[in-house]
Formats: sequence, C-alpha cells, structure tokens
Amino acid sequence: MYLKTFKGGIHPGDRKELTNTVPISDCPPPKEVIIPLRQHIGAPCEPCVNVGDRVLMGQKIGEATSFVSAPVHASVSGTVTKIENYPHPGGGEALSVFIENDEKDELFPEIKEWDLDLSKDSIKAFVEKQDAKEIVEKVKNAGITGMGGAAFPTHVKLSPPADVKIHTIIINGAECEPYLTTDHREMLENTKKIILGALLVAKSVSAEKIVIAIENNKKDAISLLEQETKEFDNIEIFTMLTKYPQGSEKQLINAVTKSEVPSGALPSAVGVVVNNIDTCAAISEAVVTNRPLYERVVTVSGDAVNNPKNLRVRVGVKFSELLEIAGGFKEEPKKIVMGGPMMGIAQNNIEVPVIKGTSGILAFSAPETYGKDEGACIKCGKCVEVCPMRLMPNFLSTASVAKDVEKIKAHNILDCMECGCCSFICPQRRFIVQHIKAGKALLKQKG
Repeated sequence: MYLKTFKGGIHPGDRKELTNTVPISDCPPPKEVIIPLRQHIGAPCEPCVNVGDRVLMGQKIGEATSFVSAPVHASVSGTVTKIENYPHPGGGEALSVFIENDEKDELFPEIKEWDLDLSKDSIKAFVEKQDAKEIVEKVKNAGITGMGGAAFPTHVKLSPPADVKIHTIIINGAECEPYLTTDHREMLENTKKIILGALLVAKSVSAEKIVIAIENNKKDAISLLEQETKEFDNIEIFTMLTKYPQGSEKQLINAVTKSEVPSGALPSAVGVVVNNIDTCAAISEAVVTNRPLYERVVTVSGDAVNNPKNLRVRVGVKFSELLEIAGGFKEEPKKIVMGGPMMGIAQNNIEVPVIKGTSGILAFSAPETYGKDEGACIKCGKCVEVCPMRLMPNFLSTASVAKDVEKIKAHNILDCMECGCCSFICPQRRFIVQHIKAGKALLKQKG
C-alpha cells in the first residue's frame, strides 16, 4: 500500500507504547483553577468578571478583543478570588483568573445536555439542517482553538475570504510528535463526535471533500474510522507514512493534495482548511450543546513518570497535580516539556496551569535528554536534506550567529517553523533552532 508523505522530515523513536493503549480517564477537578487569559495565537482576552463574582462552569470570563482571538471560559463553578499575572506555560506571565472551586460543577444555563443520537442517519440529518454562519458563530463563542498545540482560533480558519473557495477539509490525525497519544485515543473513544465535527467544518465552509489523515502507526484507529465513515460519501481516510513532522499543516497539505502553500500564505490559499482531531470533537460539543472549550485530553508521559496516562482535564489545573495523578516521578526529571519533545516548550515550573493548547506534559530523565557540547558545522548537508520547508538551516544558523540580517532575509528565515528536524539530525549537535529563533528576533528588532 502506498503511504502518503512529504519531502524531508525524520523518524525519531516515537515511544507511544507508553500510553497508546491507555484509555482516557477523567481527572478530578482541583480545588482551585488558574485560567490564563492568553491561551491562543492572537490578542489576549480582557477579563469580564471581577474578584468576588460567583461564576458557573462554561461561563465566559475573558472577552476576545480582536478577530484573531478567542474567549476564555470558567472550567469549574465557584468564586473568583484573584485576577493577576501568573507564570504561563508558554513563557513569561499572563493575566489569569483564579477560581475557587465550589465542587458543584454548576453549568452555565445556555449549555445543554448532549441529546443527539449518533447514528449515521441522525448525524447526516443534523448537519443538513445547520446554517454555515451559525456553526462559525458557535465555534467562535465557544472559544475553540487548534488543540494540536498551535492554538490558532478555529473560527478564523472557518472564515476564509469571500473570494476563496475551500474544496477540501483535512482532519489532522497524524499526531507525529513522539510520546503524544491524545488524538489516537480520541479517535478510538470518541469516533462519532469526531466525524460529526468534521462534517460541521465542511458545512461551515461549503467544502465538498473531507480527508481524515492518520499515520500508519495507528492501525486500529484507521480501521475503526474506515468502518465508521463507509456511509459518508464525502469522507475518505488517508493512511500516511509515519514521519515527523507529518502533522504540520503545510506538510500534511502537500502529502494529501500535492499542493504547496505559498510562502507567507494560509492553507486557504490552496483551497484547504486543516483541523485537529480533538478540535473536531470540541466543535461537535459546541454546536450540539453550546459547550465551550474548558477541558481537553492531555498525555502525561516520559521515562521519568511512574504511570503514564491520558487524562481528560479542566483548563487551569496545575501540571504538578496531573503529574501526581500519574504516580509522580520515578526519579528527579532533568527536563519537563509541555507538548511533544520536538516542538514542545521546556518548563522550569510545574505549578503552571494547563491551557487549551496543552497536548502533553512530558518528564524526561538524564538519558533521554543526553547531549554533548555544540560543535562547529561540518557542512554535511544533513539538515538541508531533512528540512520539510526546503530551507538551508545551516546557512540560517550561521547567518543568525553572525547577526547578518541580509543573509537571514535572503534565506527566508520566517518560513522556518522551528520543527527541530535540523537539530535532531545534526552530527555536531548544533543548536540550529535556537540560532534561528535568535535570527527571527533580530530581524524583528531591525524592522
């Protein structure tokens, strides 16, 4: 069988066996949640509650301030005790709303119970009667963002320019980062809601075709989705080669459609919208029940964790509490990362809260983070060979170190998505991604 893929990329050991057969379990809500008002690409929210207010689960507590933004909602019912800056897992601090949980889980009145029969006929009938603009509005009001890690506001993706025709929806089930298994488990445990979400996305942008793209290391998910989508003529399951970064938007589009998104353009430029598996499930909840995005599935894993798990958790719970539920540490970890090991963000504080884009919390021992001192570039070309964006990471790296702004511009540094393939493959263990990040910052500084 031909497996679809893209040019470049790498295949690191995926270590998914730690959690890919572990069912999702519910994490008990904490006594206090700390909910940052910065949880997405774009403008952060402004608080729309005050200290002392009682809030309900699913109530809006942060108002979006621009089109590229998404509202934030309470993940428990209780009392707002503080609104102040607090350490953020994405770096620095963010204005955050502290809510003392009253343990009643009292829902905001607009949210209703799930009442849709998920048979194929019911799904088709439900989608048929939905209005495209209302779907987008519900997604916007629910504060749904991309849940694969980038956290781009989903309603923006579902609002392409009027003169742009979207012909294909790609549902990203690649989950190419090592260790992470939230998408895999959702595909197995929440299959029909994912299918419904995909159909709603297609309806919202009048797309004719839906492709659910899954790497071939998830054969059980491929088999199940092929079975469940047989009666939906516009849905096709594509089996992708297991390779990193297969789940990156531009690489996934190229692998599925053979189109290339132009430099600086969005997927809509080639008639495609890409959404994550978890995001589709959240869209189903938003459209059927008016339920906003205030909880998600998180993989807690790594060789330093006693009992790796997939946990359904409320936004605002601290990393430390999830690590405790996973049995704590076998040994003192040398590195803790939010997200996957390739593009995730290293943490220096496990008292930070889960946000909408937290797909994983990984704890690694010394052997997993072993490295050596950075060496000089030997011009082997391996980084160029694996770069999925077809850039020249070696030149970008040396130009960034030399602070040569003209060379940085000439080699299209802003096209780099910082996937880490170059650093992974480099025999000299050069910190290529870090150099490129510094080069981007220099370019911004120089205007």
